[in-house]
Amino acid sequence: MSVRLKVLSVMKEVAAEQEKTLAAVQDNALLAESGLDSLCFAVIVARLEDELGVDPFTASENVYFPVTFADFISLYENAAAA
Repeated sequence: MSVRLKVLSVMKEVAAEQEKTLAAVQDNALLAESGLDSLCFAVIVARLEDELGVDPFTASENVYFPVTFADFISLYENAAAA
């Protein structure tokens, strides 16, 4: 499974577990309008670290905080490729 598909899968799983409605996942959609809260994102980051073996938020000193779905996915794709 590609990194993109894994990230999307985990996002959908966490949204369902937390009883949140995940907004349409489009590359230019804003994370702040995703329907997920900070707890959801904390769970997603922890789960992705377990499943992908990387945490892009601690892997580099030059990390930025993603704004869109595409930014979030790219962050994980780049960390996994490094």
